[in-house]
Amino acid sequence: MAYRHLKHLADRCAALLALLLLAPLLVVVALLVRWRLGSPVLFRQQRPGYRGRPFWLLKFRTMTGARDTSGALLPDAERLTPLGRWLRSTSIDELPGLLNILRGEMSFIGPRPLLMQYLPLYSPEQVRRHNVAPGFSGWAQINGRNALSWEEKFCLDVWYVDHQSFRLDVRIFLITIWKVIRREGISAAGEVTMPIFTGE
Repeated sequence: MAYRHLKHLADRCAALLALLLLAPLLVVVALLVRWRLGSPVLFRQQRPGYRGRPFWLLKFRTMTGARDTSGALLPDAERLTPLGRWLRSTSIDELPGLLNILRGEMSFIGPRPLLMQYLPLYSPEQVRRHNVAPGFSGWAQINGRNALSWEEKFCLDVWYVDHQSFRLDVRIFLITIWKVIRREGISAAGEVTMPIFTGE
């Protein structure tokens, strides 16, 4: 599809330009994370990409490695620091993902990459969200983000797969900027982000 190839090229060119322009900010944030949270500065986690193929998602670290007396990690809410909350609320923690876009593993616009453990839990309809490359932002993100239920989010993801176009991508991109400024839908009620998806 011409749209897919052009989008892929545009994504990689834009990601390279963004990395060059944002380099000073990335360096400052990396130093802050190293100072306040320690090493590693980047959070790396395997996520499913296009057609479910795994890749290593990159983000700035936002949590400590605090553990309980048995050695298990404490709940996310207890490990998330004020710096981490600010990074998440401003979406600055997502900026290292520009490298994922540059490498062709992600797009600027598409369904958000979730966890590998969710793959066997999707219905045949829900799994269609992987028919496009995952994105920084998407139709679900501008229509509620983490304030949505899983069912609502997956319906919106699949709707995007069926209606994707450059015009829609531009619309999502512009609305995303407004949503980030207003810091809307950052977390579900009572959660740091979203509750774990357990299937239908």
